[in-house]
Amino acid sequence: MIKKAIKRNIVQIVAITEKNLKFNLRFKSNIIMNYLIPMISIVIPLIVMGQIFQFRDTVGPWSEKNFIIYQLIAYNLTLSRVMITSFPIIFDQEKYWETLPALMIAPFRRINLVFGIFFSNLIIITIPFAFIIFLSYFIYPITFLTLLFVFGLYFLIALIFSGIGIIIGVFAISKEGVIGILKFLIALIFWFSCLSFPFYIFPEILRNVIALNPLFHIFEALRLTWIENNVLLSITSHPFSFLTIILGAIFLPLIGVIIFNKIYKKYGIVGY
Repeated sequence: MIKKAIKRNIVQIVAITEKNLKFNLRFKSNIIMNYLIPMISIVIPLIVMGQIFQFRDTVGPWSEKNFIIYQLIAYNLTLSRVMITSFPIIFDQEKYWETLPALMIAPFRRINLVFGIFFSNLIIITIPFAFIIFLSYFIYPITFLTLLFVFGLYFLIALIFSGIGIIIGVFAISKEGVIGILKFLIALIFWFSCLSFPFYIFPEILRNVIALNPLFHIFEALRLTWIENNVLLSITSHPFSFLTIILGAIFLPLIGVIIFNKIYKKYGIVGY
């Protein structure tokens, strides 16, 4: 009985993953642009910081020697952000095609829909993501243990982004008036996360705001893990950051699914 249940769940996840992949691959130009735009966005920080490093040897732990790693990690984090944007888009598509109500009443676990979207997005970003990891390793080599740890952190961050995406997605289909506010808040949180520029170039008043942002601590843990190249040192030196990653990866997807169930039960599907 347990084996049958596991097999049924796997079949459902694979089916959703395959469906989303086939749909996305129909629009190859969109995929290519999603690969290129983050690459363009890291050029300006490299130019700006290159000028700053002419007058300062370091900005916090960052120098002209290792700042390229900062930007390559920013590229992969921007790629991973598709986990946030894709859930509202896919939920909205399913609503438009009127297939979402059928999934809700069919013998189909909603969590499998989430996993299917998650894995399809992972597959789509695999090639550029892997290339950037290889390039980072070539430019600034790290131990194999650190590399494995970094992969684990990226996976946990993808889960965090998925949880955020689920929350926005359910409002996209059930409470459309709220989605604009949520997207603005997410954009604001990313803006104050030091995704592209180091913490220490900002004035103190902004640093006080940034320090309250969980995404800043999550991103900083990933970056420092790479340049410190010592997993034990990184964990012991930045325990709050790693705790934030672990708790976010566990609870945000669960909270997203809970909100999905509650909001959907209360408001159903609106629009169209």
